[in-house]
Amino acid sequence: MNLEDQPAHRRNYALQLLAKAGVDDNARLLAAFARVPREDYVGPPPWIFDDIFGSGYRPVASTDPIVLYQDVLVGLKTEKGINNGSPSLHAAAFDAFKIREGETVVHMGAGVGYYTAIMAELVGPSGRVIGVEYDASLAQRATANLASYANVEVVQGDAFDWPREEADVIYANFALDHPPEAWIEKLAPYGRLIFPLGIPAIEKSRIGFTRHAGYLMIDRQAEGFGARFLQIVSFIWGESTRPVPEGRHAGLEAAFRARGLRRVRSLRWKTEATGEEWYGEKDWGLSFDEP
Repeated sequence: MNLEDQPAHRRNYALQLLAKAGVDDNARLLAAFARVPREDYVGPPPWIFDDIFGSGYRPVASTDPIVLYQDVLVGLKTEKGINNGSPSLHAAAFDAFKIREGETVVHMGAGVGYYTAIMAELVGPSGRVIGVEYDASLAQRATANLASYANVEVVQGDAFDWPREEADVIYANFALDHPPEAWIEKLAPYGRLIFPLGIPAIEKSRIGFTRHAGYLMIDRQAEGFGARFLQIVSFIWGESTRPVPEGRHAGLEAAFRARGLRRVRSLRWKTEATGEEWYGEKDWGLSFDEP
């Protein structure tokens, strides 16, 4: 991946994203963002931007793809609030992952495949990326968009059922109120998982956004699981018909209000709680203790 071979507007875009994300000295990530043309994924104009300051969707008064090369959310399915999200947020997550060539990545909530493509660049021809998308129409678009990547497979299905084999990196682009069992059990030794942990703004709604959420990173260590919150985020809520255990959302809301996110150090998984926790249930918890 050679940065200098890419168009100037994509080089500048990549430089600005990584600077905004606080990423220093990651040439591979810089080149990956510069290499993937965003316009090939978000569809033809007219484009719709989602204002992160809360004023809603607005059409873009330009058909020049250069306007896409800024830190903006581009609407994909606006009736559901589905966007091609903030590039700087994803850049920060990719830097935290430290994705290496040859690794296996599973991208939950792949959307139209833009960020899937960037991870495919990072793992290289010897690696593999599986994009899982619940929405059938988005999965179809992602399949077409990613057809040129021999190291990418797109599946339409429920992310709770994936991965089906060990993965080095699991990245979820929708919010949940717990870590799904498969995501933890199939995390390879020294594997890394990032997903937005939170609660929905509207209870019992299958669409919408979070009221509270944080980007949670979990890493499988020689013994146990490390865990830390990267930052507070606002994310689309994951579609699911699975029941929510009584008291979970109230408990998580209390935990978010009590702060203490920065003290989280480990994930307790299928063991009894022994120390102080930010939030916990019978089979899992986020502890202040080292793993």
